[in-house]
Amino acid sequence: MQDMLVALYRLPEAAPVVARLAADGILIRRVNPWERTLLVDFARDLFGANWADEVQVAFAHQPITCFVATDRTARRIVGMTAYECTRRGFLGPAGVHPDYRGRDIGRALLLRALEGLRDLGYAYGIIGGVGPAEFYARCAGAVPIADSTPGVYEDLLPRG
Repeated sequence: MQDMLVALYRLPEAAPVVARLAADGILIRRVNPWERTLLVDFARDLFGANWADEVQVAFAHQPITCFVATDRTARRIVGMTAYECTRRGFLGPAGVHPDYRGRDIGRALLLRALEGLRDLGYAYGIIGGVGPAEFYARCAGAVPIADSTPGVYEDLLPRG
């Protein structure tokens, strides 16, 4: 899977999408330190052990470099997007629970995390090993990086 590049100085605003979701009971916010186990379990259960390992790096930063979507009614995490975990300037891992997809939660999380990279001083962000390239292109203007497969994941060791 290829990497993609995003010009952070051209990002669409996250605030309107975040506000609309909040009105529907979905909160987009930075994860809290005491939610580490909940987030790691969410990542592992839905996306696998590698994502669970990777997202833990977000807690080594201050502020924590991960945003979550929570369902206020169900009182649970329903999506996440981390940054500065895989490598500096990288976005990911990122994912939304299948039951909550198609509601712009992924877009809100993506834009908030990209804003986080921009707030760190980056002009460009890298989305590593993307699956839904059309999603990143449509939501954030991401463009493919030539010859970026497998990128930083080249030496991924199998789980034993």
